[in-house]
Amino acid sequence: MAARHQIQCVRKTDRYNPWERITHVGGVNADRARWLLTQPDAIVGIESGKWSFFVSAGGREVNVIVRTSRFGNKYLTTEADGEQPDNLLSLPECP
Repeated sequence: MAARHQIQCVRKTDRYNPWERITHVGGVNADRARWLLTQPDAIVGIESGKWSFFVSAGGREVNVIVRTSRFGNKYLTTEADGEQPDNLLSLPECP
């Protein structure tokens, strides 16, 4: 079973393409150690079943999933929950 981690922060660029917008995702482990992954590494981890990720939005957990753009580029987003802006993009910047 995939280890489940909460994404609590992101690093992003000023680009508007979803596959270029987020460069890193991060959070804090149970032992209080910070972790930071590149978006490609997080995608590989999800697709291989090694990890699963979620964000906390409005008191509930929303799963982070991999999507593919019409140009074939993979990127992270959250499952559709009706929230705007995207839950990942609204997270604070990772240190």
